[in-house]
Amino acid sequence: MRIEVDADTCTGHGRCYTLAPEVFESDDVGYCATRGLEVPPGLEEQARLGARNCPERAITVIED
Repeated sequence: MRIEVDADTCTGHGRCYTLAPEVFESDDVGYCATRGLEVPPGLEEQARLGARNCPERAITVIED
């Protein structure tokens, strides 16, 4: 599984890294700093949770 974050769509609500801090991280101004990532084993549900809670739908989860 991988995730991709659309930086142009993210408005910095921070729900992704608040709910799934082991998958997502913030930059210095509160936007999602994680742009693309192979999700480590065991963190798949956290990745899905962060994506589901993004109000802008800026996060795409790509299931392998």
